[in-house]
Amino acid sequence: MGVNWRSAIAQNTVIYSPSAPPRGIDPLPQERNRQELQGLTNDYRVGALQRDIDGNLWVGSWLGLARIDPNTGNILSRVSLPNIAIGGLVQDRVGRIWVGTYEGLRRVDRQTSQVTAENFSLPSNRVLSLLIDRRGYLWVGTDRGLVLISPDQGLRMTTLQQLPGVSANALALDPEGQLWVGTLEGLVRVNTASAFILDRVGNIPGTTVQALAVSPQGTLWVGTLNSLLELDATTGAILRNVEAVAERQISALAFDQLGSLWIGTDNGLLRYDPRVNQVVGQVPDLPSNRILSLSPDTGNKLWVGTSEGLAWVSMSTGRARAHLAFTRSH
Repeated sequence: MGVNWRSAIAQNTVIYSPSAPPRGIDPLPQERNRQELQGLTNDYRVGALQRDIDGNLWVGSWLGLARIDPNTGNILSRVSLPNIAIGGLVQDRVGRIWVGTYEGLRRVDRQTSQVTAENFSLPSNRVLSLLIDRRGYLWVGTDRGLVLISPDQGLRMTTLQQLPGVSANALALDPEGQLWVGTLEGLVRVNTASAFILDRVGNIPGTTVQALAVSPQGTLWVGTLNSLLELDATTGAILRNVEAVAERQISALAFDQLGSLWIGTDNGLLRYDPRVNQVVGQVPDLPSNRILSLSPDTGNKLWVGTSEGLAWVSMSTGRARAHLAFTRSH
């Protein structure tokens, strides 16, 4: 597909309150946890990317957490998180980096790269998604529900374990400031002030939601196991089902500053123009075709986390190059 890319659109660790969450499903057995985390030293997947207020890029891989200069690719610092799978990253209002791992939640000072807080009293320590709402509070999505945390005090404010669809795979904030949660059984809309469920959208193609993004126009884009949908972010009504990506598993979604939607799938990275309803390009030469995370407009590049490492895409040529420090040797 030909593409005109230029013209196209701390020092001391604080442990959180150990009070138990509401009673629910038992945690994963330790033996299963151990089996799932074996071999992480040979796993190059990059599951989370986060640009910080200094313009640097945090790379959450299954080899650890690092901060890089996105203009040069130079590694600025590494955070000591050995043998921990990272499932989510987010920056809070004062610039602290929150790291969701498969062994709980951590807070990192972006200037010292030190872990300054930890939380292991979640409904499940398997963190899949993170989001900061308009008030500055942190929502933590796990495979057994949602938790609302105060980033400053480190207090767990609310736990929503009875989440329809159970697993909070993806989170997005709509124009009204309410939280959309992608689950195993569709979508749930949550009032961020009360943590009450406002709505549920279950009858969608693909059922399991793996990725969410809000467009510049305020619509909600939803990636499932076999479809890409555009929804009204207030009512949940389906506005569009993108046939061009039918039957692909959507794993990551992100809009760039030109309004293009980047679509990460289990079989490649696509660039889609919502205005003309067309896929306008596919990126070749990535470390893997299984896309896990995206960070557009970072150092004038699109950064891409894959199952086999990290790469960046030139916004002028559309060509990809692997970051060799995070990628299996080619």
